[in-house]
Amino acid sequence: MARPRPLLTIVTALAIALAGAGAVWLAGPSARAATTTLCQEQTASVDGGTYTVQNNEFDSSASQCVTTDGNTGFTVANSAVDNATDGSPGAYPSIYQGCHWGNCSSGGLTSSPIEVSGLTPGKVTTSWSTTQPGGSNAYDVAYDIWFNKTPTTSGQPDCTELMVWLNHDGSVQPFGSTIASDVTVGGHTYDIWEGAQSAWNTITYDMTGGTTSVTNLDVGTLAQDAVSRGYLSSSCYLIDIEAGFELWQGGAGLGTKSFSVNISGSPSPAPSAAPSPSPSPSPGTGSCSAAYSLVSSWPGGFQGQVVVTNTGSGTRSGWTVGWTFPGDQQISDLWNGSYAQSGEKVTVSNASYDATLAPGATATVGFTGTYTGSNNAPPVLSCT
Repeated sequence: MARPRPLLTIVTALAIALAGAGAVWLAGPSARAATTTLCQEQTASVDGGTYTVQNNEFDSSASQCVTTDGNTGFTVANSAVDNATDGSPGAYPSIYQGCHWGNCSSGGLTSSPIEVSGLTPGKVTTSWSTTQPGGSNAYDVAYDIWFNKTPTTSGQPDCTELMVWLNHDGSVQPFGSTIASDVTVGGHTYDIWEGAQSAWNTITYDMTGGTTSVTNLDVGTLAQDAVSRGYLSSSCYLIDIEAGFELWQGGAGLGTKSFSVNISGSPSPAPSAAPSPSPSPSPGTGSCSAAYSLVSSWPGGFQGQVVVTNTGSGTRSGWTVGWTFPGDQQISDLWNGSYAQSGEKVTVSNASYDATLAPGATATVGFTGTYTGSNNAPPVLSCT
């Protein structure tokens, strides 16, 4: 459930210790990493500043704290939060990469906010492993991913809040109402919820089968799905990826074992994830090839991609791909290239920034579209 976030104050481990917030330091030659305790709205930089852990107790005055040892993990040490499950959660203890209400970690999304139009498959992925105690608690295990109309902001992001619920316990549900059910996006199946806040929309991808971890979750694939549904603008910027636990009641023992955000990488898929979509039957001909795959689909709509590969021995300075849809598919939005469609025939040409391909190099074009009836891949693609 979306909710306003306060502007937090960065608290270093030393400041927490001096303030008596419960930091415990182990000295001596064989000392282990210091444990820092964060309560109320305190934060601490971890992993050399790449990420920030925040307690973020924003709608409760009950005792609730987390501990972290300076790595990319934290544990909810205690929680007396007791909010009604049909209202706002009391806290969102979490770890993030990017800028949260002007509080920024170093590097990554902080130095390079990414426009949604550039969020191609594999551009931004994230992995997260958790501990979930269950019991008589009420909480969700959720990513909170923020987009802003400009690359930076010192306050409330004003574009879209995209949440991904890995799991939940107790009678809690995402904000808004269900707009789609059993939708497969990027190898995971979700029920999708949406609701309008005062200054932004919240769209939530609620996994139909709960899990304790994800590996290489593709943020761009989810973002483009939200674009295709009209709840995210391609001109907005990804400025923050947070992972944590919205607490309505209890939650002690919830923990993050590891968390990471990878930008511009193409990491291997998780062993538990669905395999990458198979390419179309024919990869194309000539000194370049093109492979078509279906990234995700929902009733009446889909997201696809075409990977162009330079199969020649020299550098290519431009490329054009063509195919004929076997059904009535119509492309509605395309990125990393320009396109023309006449009936079932589609032609896609390179953008200025992905025209040059060294031998063996690839360029990926993504697009969303609509269809009725079947949504089969085109049997043959040409590449010139």
